[in-house]
Amino acid sequence: MIGKHLESLHIMGLALMIGGVAMWIVDARNSRWESAGPNAPGTHIHTWHMEDMSLQQALWIGACQILSAVFPGTSRSMSTIAAGQLAGMSRPSALEFSFFLSIPTMVVATAYDLLKSMRGKGMENPIGVSQIDAHGWIVLAIGFVVSFLVAYASVAWFMAYVRRRGFAPFAVYRLIVGAGVLWYASRLAG
Repeated sequence: MIGKHLESLHIMGLALMIGGVAMWIVDARNSRWESAGPNAPGTHIHTWHMEDMSLQQALWIGACQILSAVFPGTSRSMSTIAAGQLAGMSRPSALEFSFFLSIPTMVVATAYDLLKSMRGKGMENPIGVSQIDAHGWIVLAIGFVVSFLVAYASVAWFMAYVRRRGFAPFAVYRLIVGAGVLWYASRLAG
């Protein structure tokens, strides 16, 4: 049933909007507690640094990440960050864990594409590595290094931005895009 609806614009639009609302509520709840500080009475945040998270929190976040793969339009990052905050993590610790959680997936996916390109032909050669000469490998290496540095700078900027301002702008973005997807899907339906 899930596979049948993976490309449903209605499900994607709804998932974007529901995720935006959930992100906004969870972030608003945690921002009150974060502004009070770690020693404030009544705070539900008990993990202020990613290194202090428990195994139960990690398992909960992993389970929520699985749901993001099941429902199209659900962001992996949004689901892991919101799950971390619901499990008692601060905004920065949940964000940091979400980024670290994505690294193995991206490394394996990139290595798999590179391997397919080195061995494959035609459609199984998505980046054309099998035809690259020495100069092409140098250009590819430079591109890799530049991409890594830009990604690192972007992540550093994003983490600083979220620490100061929270996730509300991203929740609004999801709501707008979700409404746009639903509008487009209704126009297609006629």
